[in-house]
Amino acid sequence: MDRRRLLTLLAAGTAATLLGTGEAHADFPFDTGSSGGIIPPNLLPGLTLPPVSPRTAIGPGTISALPGDGNNMALTIDDGASIETVGAFIEFARRTGIRMTFFVTAYYDSWTVHRDALRPLVDSGQIQLGNHTWNHPDLTRLSAGAIADQIDGAKAFLWNNFGTDGTPFYRPPFGHHNGLVDQVAADSGYVVPTMWYGNLNDTMTVINEDMVLNAARQWFRAQSIVIGHANRPTVTHVFDQLADIIRERNLTTVTLNDVLVLT
Repeated sequence: MDRRRLLTLLAAGTAATLLGTGEAHADFPFDTGSSGGIIPPNLLPGLTLPPVSPRTAIGPGTISALPGDGNNMALTIDDGASIETVGAFIEFARRTGIRMTFFVTAYYDSWTVHRDALRPLVDSGQIQLGNHTWNHPDLTRLSAGAIADQIDGAKAFLWNNFGTDGTPFYRPPFGHHNGLVDQVAADSGYVVPTMWYGNLNDTMTVINEDMVLNAARQWFRAQSIVIGHANRPTVTHVFDQLADIIRERNLTTVTLNDVLVLT
């Protein structure tokens, strides 16, 4: 089914018969045709289709939320220290159609272990990749040359493994950046330091599922950029509840490339 036909069916109310209970059990994704998107058989409203409205033009500079009006939400996932967690996020995307952006710390084995599973989702645009440095140092404590090594090492990794370099978006580790960091990053094409509006509260020494869900209830809002981390499996235990919050609030998950274009 191509995307145009799918949109027609949704507008006509046919989606109610496709959605069922909202649970999806796809063993593999399939292509919707001209859109190149990957949609599982049981569509989850708010998670599956990229926006059809024009993208918002932005210039170089830091962003922490999606500009303009709308009901979009950008879920961004950092690091990748846990092979299990990265794999679970990929399967969550395959199963539901949720759109998200990974800010990749290239040093972690997770990205090569799961490269073959992740690459089709990157190629389709359902998952976007951004630069989160080679091994996650505080860039503000490094020399210009060391900053460049961190940025360019991750850039080369992304290109060699996924055919994209993530420009113009980068996320400095810990959110720490200054004029020097931004200039060095810009020299490599990363002119949009990407911060966040809210977080999944998943970097504490001790975390549990309720903490993640409470954070999602607080920060899953229209036009928000939300940060999470692929470092511990705790978040993977509440994926379905996170999807429920997105649906209940009528949010549309987007990648940064879905809704933003650099001018």
